[in-house]
Amino acid sequence: MTSVRILDVTDEAGFGRIPPCADPGFDHRTCDFWEDDRRGSKAARLAWLEPVAPPAPEPDRSANPFAPTSGPAFNPFDPRGGSAVGGSGAAGAERSFNLFGDDDDDEAIDNPFAPRRERGPAVAADAPRKLQLLARGLSIFGSYAKVLEADGEPAAWCQFGPLSAYPRAQRVRELYPKLPSSPLPAVITCIATTKAARRNGFAKQLVLAVVDDLAGRGFSAVEAYPEPHADPDATSAATPAFWSTCGFDLAIDDERFPVVRREL
Repeated sequence: MTSVRILDVTDEAGFGRIPPCADPGFDHRTCDFWEDDRRGSKAARLAWLEPVAPPAPEPDRSANPFAPTSGPAFNPFDPRGGSAVGGSGAAGAERSFNLFGDDDDDEAIDNPFAPRRERGPAVAADAPRKLQLLARGLSIFGSYAKVLEADGEPAAWCQFGPLSAYPRAQRVRELYPKLPSSPLPAVITCIATTKAARRNGFAKQLVLAVVDDLAGRGFSAVEAYPEPHADPDATSAATPAFWSTCGFDLAIDDERFPVVRREL
């Protein structure tokens, strides 16, 4: 009997378990088709799998004779007659009185009654670009993707999330004003199975797990945007017939851009 495990993609370990696309010209790990509605691509881009270079350091301005020097500048409006930069004497050494009590040099007061903002989960700043896209909502929404493993091998992949995370899905919905606009649905943008794992029901099993997860996160509906006539290896949006087996109804019966929807 096949052992199945479903895991959330929330870190580099999970990202490394994303299965390959059936067509090697595409790559789930570098796809930004749904995140970028104008320039997004499903193409395999090996450079995206490399760590992102850290930002360049700030240039050293210490050798610039025209750069302002550090220290307090002369203030002609200081009633104490403050000194020029680096000035000495009591007037230069005194600290000015801050009427509003917001002196940057003051130590922060520890208020035991103030709410403490916990820092949510996040990925490293140099993580691969796709992983950073998947981690955008970790601290608020949770994971944006799941992988199904069969007997320890990655077999299926699913990407999902709030509608606001996927501009291309928003553009599809704009074609159909009759779609419910409140509350907005969650969306499943991608469902794909490896060639070796097909016809085992893994895609449906993964979709149903995502649907249950989204219901637990408070969504009242979930939508998907299939491609009716696409080659199975060239799309991860599946077909309306597949979504019907997962309990979705055909909300928009359009030849090119249908919409399927399931109430939760």
